[in-house]
Formats: sequence, C-alpha cells, structure tokens
Amino acid sequence: MSAREDILARVRHNRPAGDYGLPPIPQFAIPIDEQGRLETFSRTLKAMGGQLCRSSEMASPITWIRGRFPDAKIVCSAVPEVPSDRAWSAIRKPQDLADVDVAVVRAVLGVAESGSVLFTEAELKVNTLAYLAQHLVVLLDESAIVAGLQDAYMHSAFRTARYAVFHTGPSATGDIEGVLIHGAQGVRSLTVIIGGYN
Repeated sequence: MSAREDILARVRHNRPAGDYGLPPIPQFAIPIDEQGRLETFSRTLKAMGGQLCRSSEMASPITWIRGRFPDAKIVCSAVPEVPSDRAWSAIRKPQDLADVDVAVVRAVLGVAESGSVLFTEAELKVNTLAYLAQHLVVLLDESAIVAGLQDAYMHSAFRTARYAVFHTGPSATGDIEGVLIHGAQGVRSLTVIIGGYN
C-alpha cells in the first residue's frame, strides 16, 4: 500500500458516522449592472496588462492578428472562425505547441471583477496552448461576462469539465526593484476580442 492509499484509508476509517453537508457559502452581490459589466471587465483587464478589442472594429480576427503580430510564423487556432497554421491532427504531445506564436481560443466566460477569462479542456484542446504560445487572443461574447468570481464558479463548467482555469492578463513578474516584466513564465500578451464572429 502506498503512502497516499494509507492516508486515505485512515481518513475513511476515522470519518465520523453520519451525513454532513458542506457549509453554505453566502453569495456576495457585486454592484455591477449588466450594462456596466463590459466597461468594468475592460478596465480590470487593462489593469492586469491585457487588451480589449471589438470585433466590430476589425475586418476579421485573422486579419487583425496578422496586422497586430506581423512577425508571427505560427498561429494556432482552437476556434473555427480563425484558420490555424498548425493542424490539430499533427499534435502528438503538449510540447508540440512550444513554437506557437499566437494562440486563438474562445473563453467560456469573462469576469468583470477581475478581468479574468475562463477556459476548460474543451476550449483549449491541449492545455499547454494557453501557456506555451507567445501571445494569446481570446474570443469572448459580451453576454458571457459575469459580475464576479462567485458568479463564475456557479457555471456548469466547474461541474462537468475535467480541467478549468482562469487567465488574468499576460504572465507577469516583479523583480526586487518592483519592475513589472510581462511574459516571464507564459504568454507575453493577452488580447480579448469582444463581439460576434463569422
């Protein structure tokens, strides 16, 4: 028996008899009305180093991507609206995405309170896509922006997905003098494109 199995067996053996429900978690209302969610999301996303664009202001997401990242050699898209330079059938292991310049994914939702976007394994296809790419472009429907993190945790993705992750801006770290560096351990930029797609 491994140490893990031994510990779990002891916990099961010493668990008090009876059925004990989880304590209720109060739902804290965040005073952001539906019209103010996009404005708040945009402000907090920018504060975290991200950028927001509207699909109505661009000819197409791929045209915008090619103009915004002219040196990008590999655009890997997990959405049907944006063509991908990397065929998903060619990806055998997570490391196969290490040379991706721009990753394009759709978010399950956005959180106005923190400027975060939520992904599951269904959106990312391969989890490393959101970490190994140099730049992350996220498609998000405005109607999918919720007020706060508590609202986000109520989403069905947290009951059905095997993997769920919030991203809040690009990767960043601060050195001893307080200089903020983006892209130290992950994506160098995170851009959210709001709107309808075709």
